[in-house]
Order: sequence, then C-alpha cells, then structure tokens
Amino acid sequence: MAKQNFDPAALDLQETTVCIRRVSKTVKGGRIMRFTALMVVGDGNGHVGYGLGKAAEVPDAIRKGIEDAKKNMIEVSMKGSTIPHEVIGEFGAGRVLLKPAAPGTGVIAGGAVRAVIEKAGIKNIRTKCLRSNNPVNVIKATFEGLKTLRNAEQVAAMRGISKEAVTK
Repeated sequence: MAKQNFDPAALDLQETTVCIRRVSKTVKGGRIMRFTALMVVGDGNGHVGYGLGKAAEVPDAIRKGIEDAKKNMIEVSMKGSTIPHEVIGEFGAGRVLLKPAAPGTGVIAGGAVRAVIEKAGIKNIRTKCLRSNNPVNVIKATFEGLKTLRNAEQVAAMRGISKEAVTK
C-alpha cells in the first residue's frame, strides 16, 4: 500500500462495524471458536479505511479491526459531494460499480458499500454490487474502485497540461 500523506491520529474518525462472524478452527481436541470483526473508519471528509480483527472475544476483535483500519486508510478524490467519474472496483470475485449522482440523490448502496461511502463523506452516489456479496470482498472491491478515482487536477498534473484542457 502507498504511503499516506496524512496522519490518521490527527483526524476525527468514526468507526462502523460492518459484520461480526464466529469462525472456528478444528484441532485434535475439538473446535476453537473465535470472532472476526470487519470495521470501517472514516472522517466523513474524504479519508476512509477498513480493517479485519480476529480474537477470542468480540470487543477485542473490534479493537483490533479499528487498529487495522487506521493503518489501511486512503484519501478519496471527490467532486463536490459525489465522485468524479464512474468506476468498477474489483477484488477476488467481488465487483462494485460506483456511479456519480446528481445532488439530492443520496447514497444508494447496499450494506457493506454503504458503510465505506458514508464514512468517506460521499453524499450522492449510486452503487451496485456485481457477482459476490461477501462483505470482505465487497469492501475490498469498493476500496480498489475508490483508489482509482482521479479528479481533473490530478489528471492534468499527470499529463502535464492545464485543467481546462482536461475538462474539454
């Protein structure tokens, strides 16, 4: 993952629990039960991260998930209250379609994608989960899509031309 150009400790982060699952490992003496917690943290202003925590108790799994999410934060390119362009994020079998929407549309998204979009601070967007509905793969696919977003200034800087030439 690329180096962050912001400090997660300086941001006012809120966290959301996407899912908590009981998992088990079978050993010679029987089954060992543990819990996994999929967490999303964000400041509602373009910074968002996800993490997976695993522990014998639910509160410990949540705490570990939040710590992991703070390490995996990204900055999302936004255009007003929506995203700059349509994108499909893919991870494993999960695919997520992210489309910009007009002001007043709101967040049209399912459970796992909604948590990421709301914590990122995007107010108007349409999304659709394609293929897999596994929350872990859906969140990872959403992050892949959000990472590939580029606004006009970023495209102009990459190409070495003015912003006006890009928006034509």
